[in-house]
Amino acid sequence: MVIAAVGLPLLLVATACGRPGPAGVPQETASSAPDLTQFHDQQLAFEPCAPYATTLADEALFANERFDCARMQVPLDYADPDGPRAEIALLRMKARGERIGSLVVNPGGPGGSGMGHVATMAPTLDPMPIGERFDVVGFDPRGVGATTPRVDCFTSAEDDRGDGFNGTLTPEDVPDARAAETIAQRCADSAGGEQALVHIGTRETVQDLDVLRAVLGDEQLSFLGYSYGTELGAVYAETFPDNLRAMLLDGAIDPELSGVEFTVSQAAGIQRAFDGMAAQCTSGPDCPLGTDPTRAVETYHALLRPLQDNPVPTTDGRALTYEDAVTGVFAGLYSEALWPVVLRGLSEVADGRGDILLALHDLYAQRGPDGHYGNMLESFRSIRCMDWPRRTPAEQADQLRQVREAAPIMDDGTPVTESYHECAAWPEPPSRTGPFVTGDVDVPPILVTSVTGDPATPHQGGINLARTLGGTLLTVDGAQHGIALLGQSPCVDQIATDYLIDLTLPPADARCEQ
Repeated sequence: MVIAAVGLPLLLVATACGRPGPAGVPQETASSAPDLTQFHDQQLAFEPCAPYATTLADEALFANERFDCARMQVPLDYADPDGPRAEIALLRMKARGERIGSLVVNPGGPGGSGMGHVATMAPTLDPMPIGERFDVVGFDPRGVGATTPRVDCFTSAEDDRGDGFNGTLTPEDVPDARAAETIAQRCADSAGGEQALVHIGTRETVQDLDVLRAVLGDEQLSFLGYSYGTELGAVYAETFPDNLRAMLLDGAIDPELSGVEFTVSQAAGIQRAFDGMAAQCTSGPDCPLGTDPTRAVETYHALLRPLQDNPVPTTDGRALTYEDAVTGVFAGLYSEALWPVVLRGLSEVADGRGDILLALHDLYAQRGPDGHYGNMLESFRSIRCMDWPRRTPAEQADQLRQVREAAPIMDDGTPVTESYHECAAWPEPPSRTGPFVTGDVDVPPILVTSVTGDPATPHQGGINLARTLGGTLLTVDGAQHGIALLGQSPCVDQIATDYLIDLTLPPADARCEQ
């Protein structure tokens, strides 16, 4: 799982027709491409954003008068533009000065809300030159937030009981074929039917992105993508290279890894973050992980595994379960700035309370104070069901073994057993069959930023994506997931600004500190 938009740190820290495209993503020829004129020529009706809120957090964020919102019509199935439609919700913060165009932002996930991300980042982005020169636009991709189709497979009560999708890198617990069929049916019902569900994926969102470019009045797209947004952006670049002006990709998905390999690489990154946190903690007093960093994992398990049978109480009466505690720790490891929060949470568990780790879990899972969950985990799974191959029960078990080997902190002490893939009963097979980009298409100059100690999208992914796309890599020394234009590194933000506004790229060996 990739946290959207480096979501938790933000909350707590502040086609050119006929061109070859990504493997498994068919490209239209000039003679067969559907006519999308009616969608490109539509006029958006911008209005106040309050009606677009789907969570309590949105309600507060969207009240800002700097924002206006609209809904964009697109085909549900691009092969049938005269058929049913999807409706993409978007939020805009208009340029304060001389406008270059729109900067479209995707915060990652997949399943992250672009509307929520732009609203959250507005206090940082607005005073920047970016806020002066661009209309900053965030949209909710298919399956997400205020967009329809929207997928929401489980009730909030089920999520509270731990019956929904998990928020870590371990496979879902789907015991048999019937359970897989139930998941697929519930997700389809929530989205509006099977045809809606199978058109929630990266391929369709790339097409939506190009319609959005046209509807916003931009001849070429300027795009900022974090985490999964780097995958979305890369696919767009190879699908619509002539329609691209500038693309900044931050926290790259590695194009050379399969879905399983990428998940295992993330597990290794999370383990490195834990080891770094443990090294800092065990060298000081009162560390909940002990005094010996080589035994920190053992101490961690001794602290949390008892929660499997005996959750600890919390102020709101829900109690902290083992699964919720692990998710909270996992989320907090995405940024070095959050390590002290995780450690305080572990110390609290040692004292018999669970409020801090439960709060981290709730932020990750988008659970509001009203008990309502956002749908990021469900949209994440649904999008990946159409992007990644399905695994057999034996392959599920093998992935779990690999994850536990790469990240011992993810070993809950139970035997490895076979389970069904959560996508096993999806109505259609995945819409692509190979890497998300090929490197076979000439694309405009792209800037990739990558943090050396990124736990969620390891640095090698940034190196590989920049090489594949023929782009420029900006290496950032640090330990967090995502860095560009977050107001945390003046060096990075200046290079990003120069590129997006003036199309000026840094030297090939450029490097910044966090």
